[in-house]
Amino acid sequence: MALDTFSGLKTTIADYLNRDDLTASIPTFITLAEAKFNRKLRTRQMVKRATAPVDTQYFAYPSDYLETKTFKVNTNPITVLEFVTEEYADTLRSSRFPATGKPQYFSIVGNQLEVIPTPDAEYTAELSYYAKITALSDTNTSNWLLAYAPDLYLYGALLEATPYLKDDERLAVWGQLYIASMEDIVVADQRASVATTPIVRARTLG
Repeated sequence: MALDTFSGLKTTIADYLNRDDLTASIPTFITLAEAKFNRKLRTRQMVKRATAPVDTQYFAYPSDYLETKTFKVNTNPITVLEFVTEEYADTLRSSRFPATGKPQYFSIVGNQLEVIPTPDAEYTAELSYYAKITALSDTNTSNWLLAYAPDLYLYGALLEATPYLKDDERLAVWGQLYIASMEDIVVADQRASVATTPIVRARTLG
């Protein structure tokens, strides 16, 4: 069966495991594998942009947020906010900035983003961030990662069966294939992020 849908992935995992007693656990294996993908992968396919008015010190980041790529305020010229730790944000607020002003820095406090200083007006902010991979389910039967790297999904889910398989000799092979798949995705993303077309310059005579 093709590895391009949630159903096909579950069937293939079951074939590899060759265990009738693990069928009900396969969706959990997939969910656990997705949790690891979200912790480890950072590729261009995961980048999203969100814009919102910012007029308070704290505001919630998107529900699928993993990590900030860039954060800016669309002033003229555009102000790119610099990330600082929560501790340094306290220092900035107390010693370098008035009570309000145009945001210049940001920090992460719990499940919120903080801008420093507190906005003195309503600004349009644009957040470029790495988003969680949309989880597979019976209603969401595919996503970009399954279409792009079904092997990673397969071997990642198979490894999550380790507590059940214990000393199964297949685990070492699946682990190697999982690592290779992850490395291939990272290398491919790095290559895609760099221009590869050479620039040809005309030779000057004389």
